[in-house]
Amino acid sequence: MGVLAEFFDLIVFAVLFLLGFFVGRWNERRHYASLRRREGEFGDILVFSNRFPPAAAGRLDTALVSGSAVISEDYFKGLVAGLYSLIGGRVRSYESLIDRARREAVLRMKSEARARGAGMIINVKFQTFAIGGRNPNSVKGVELLAYGTALSARAQAGAAAAAPG
Repeated sequence: MGVLAEFFDLIVFAVLFLLGFFVGRWNERRHYASLRRREGEFGDILVFSNRFPPAAAGRLDTALVSGSAVISEDYFKGLVAGLYSLIGGRVRSYESLIDRARREAVLRMKSEARARGAGMIINVKFQTFAIGGRNPNSVKGVELLAYGTALSARAQAGAAAAAPG
């Protein structure tokens, strides 16, 4: 019993650390599954980085659409990233944060475009912001903003019915 009391703080730390690791991985996998499902639902809305619409598009209504997502890191990813900052190398834990934030922001932008009746978004741009903690060199999460011009075909039926004839 005395040995357990001596190492109680270390045992609590290890249990919480492992719990954080597994819960963080579970949340990340669940988010990726949600992203894949929703990307299938919004597959009909095309996204292009081109500045101009296709020539065959005809007359279109335009609107600015955007989507933003903030994804935070878990404690384990922060610890691994801190180790990589000491030895250098590719920080894969932050790559997954940026990937998830980018995909989530694009889905939110597509959702806004669908609500406006658009079938295409052109001139898509991304802005990424690091959200730091108390330490100016640490990253606690990322915010990603995706924005572009949504294009939807003009409704000609209403105009033809209103014309005198």
